[in-house]
Amino acid sequence: MHILITGGAGFIGSHVIRHFLATYPGYRVINLDSLTYAGNLNNLRDLESMPDYRFVKGDITDAEFLINLFSEYCFDGVIHLAAESHVDRSIADPTAFVKTNVLGTVNLLNAARSSWKGKYDGKRFYHISTDEVYGSLGKDGLFTEETPYDPHSPYSASKAASDHFVRAYHDTYGLPTVISNCSNNYGAYQFPEKLIPLFINNIRLGKPLPVYGKGENIRDWLWVVDHAQAIDVIFHRGKTGETYNIGGHNEWTNIDLIRLLCCIMDRKLGREAGESAKLITYVTDRAGHDLRYAIDSSKLQRELGWVPSITFEEGLEETVDWYLGNQEWLDNVTSGSYMHYYEEMYGSR
Repeated sequence: MHILITGGAGFIGSHVIRHFLATYPGYRVINLDSLTYAGNLNNLRDLESMPDYRFVKGDITDAEFLINLFSEYCFDGVIHLAAESHVDRSIADPTAFVKTNVLGTVNLLNAARSSWKGKYDGKRFYHISTDEVYGSLGKDGLFTEETPYDPHSPYSASKAASDHFVRAYHDTYGLPTVISNCSNNYGAYQFPEKLIPLFINNIRLGKPLPVYGKGENIRDWLWVVDHAQAIDVIFHRGKTGETYNIGGHNEWTNIDLIRLLCCIMDRKLGREAGESAKLITYVTDRAGHDLRYAIDSSKLQRELGWVPSITFEEGLEETVDWYLGNQEWLDNVTSGSYMHYYEEMYGSR
C-alpha cells in the first residue's frame, strides 16, 4: 500500500508516520510537508534511512504539483493532516488559513479524484479535523458526530469549510472519504506555540506563564500516541462517508492544568514546591475564546474498539520528561522567527 501523509513533519503527522512504519512493514509512506515553522524534519530523523519512507517537500496549495505527485506514486490512501492550526495565528492572518486549510484540501481532493478516476476499490481519503468546528459548549454536554457546526475563530471556520468540502466530494463524486474530529493533542515534538510545550519551556527558563483571562476555559486533552492509534483504526476499518470523534476523556480548566504542570516541573527540576506557579501571569483574553470543548468518542469505541491507553497525569509526566530530555530540540525550534512571534503574541499583553 502506498500512503500519502500530508503534514508529516509536524507534531501529529510525525507520530502517525512513526506508528504506521512500525506497525505495517511493507507499506510505503510518503511524507509531504512544506516545512513551515511547525514542520521539522528532526521529528523524523531516526526514520530517514528506512526503505519504505520518503520525504517530499511541497505545498498542498500547488494544484499542479499534487497532480504530478499522485501520478508518480499512485497512492492507495491519503491521510491529510497538513493545516495551519493555531488560533492566535488565524486571528492575525486569516487568509493564510483559508489558503492552506480550504484551498489546500480541495486541491488534494481534486488530485485524488483525478488519479483514482472513479476506481475507488481499496482507496481511502482520510481528513483529520478538530473539535473546534463545533463551537463552544456550556458546563454540560459533549460534542457528538451529530453536533451542528458553529465555528468561532478563523482557524475553526477554515477547518469547518474543509470538512464540508470533503463530505461534498463523497456525496457528489463518490470519493471514498472519512473524517475524524479530535480534541486538544499533547505529547512529544509539539511546536511550543501550544499551551503545554510553551509552558514547559517557559518554566524551564523562568519566564512568565501567560494565561488568557482567568484560565477558566476547559479543554479535553488527548495524548498524541493515542490519536495516532485512533487514526490507524479509522483509516483501516472506518466506514466510508462517516465521521468519528476522537477524545481523551480528560477535561481540565486551563488554570488547573497549568498548576498541575507547575507542580510536576518543580519536582522534576528540584525546585521548591510552588516556585513555578509564581510565574503565572494573567493576560487579556483571546478574541472569540470558546469556553469549553469536550468530545464524545463513544461511536469510535463502540464501532471500532478504540480507547485511550493512558491517563492525562501519566501522559503529562511522560511529556514533561521528553521535553526536559530533549532541550536541544526545544532550543532549536524556539530560535529565530519563533521569538518574534512570541513577542507579538504575548510580549505586549
